[in-house]
Amino acid sequence: MEPDSRVLDLGCGDGSLLANLKLTKKVKGTGLEIDSDKIQTCVERGLNVIEQNLDAGLWNFQTDSFDTVLLAQTLQALSHPDQLIDEMLRVGRRGIVTFPNFGNWKSRVYLSSKGRMPVSKFMPHAWYDTPNIHFCTVRDFDALCKEKNIRILERTVVDLKHEGSLSMRLLPNLLGEIAIYHIARS
Repeated sequence: MEPDSRVLDLGCGDGSLLANLKLTKKVKGTGLEIDSDKIQTCVERGLNVIEQNLDAGLWNFQTDSFDTVLLAQTLQALSHPDQLIDEMLRVGRRGIVTFPNFGNWKSRVYLSSKGRMPVSKFMPHAWYDTPNIHFCTVRDFDALCKEKNIRILERTVVDLKHEGSLSMRLLPNLLGEIAIYHIARS
């Protein structure tokens, strides 16, 4: 991201990412969040934040209002993630989407060996109380981008320590734990 870039962080949480980008990249950032406690933390950090349910869309933003729109670890909790991605690319020139890759071998082994939905440090909720309502894999997201004619500028997969490897690049759906996509309109 370039200095002075206009950035919108969807589901910004406590504002950690936005604060870091503001400090290190000198971006002009706005966050959207639904949780009032997290909004308060953002305000205390001096961040611009708007209380908004992402499932209602981004109707309050004009086309091309931002250079980059971020959707970090929120995709899986949305009712209509495909519609929000359309909105992301309407209000921003580019998007960065990150999500837990539910196609990872650890999730597969857990499900096949225990016969239950995976619970881990990264996914600490049981199936009945999880905020994750749409389980997505790297291949699923690739297919969505192809279906919607979205350009994938870059795709990276990493482990929970945010480290990549040659094997993850070769088998991203099987070995990647977190998927990171840089996308744009075609």
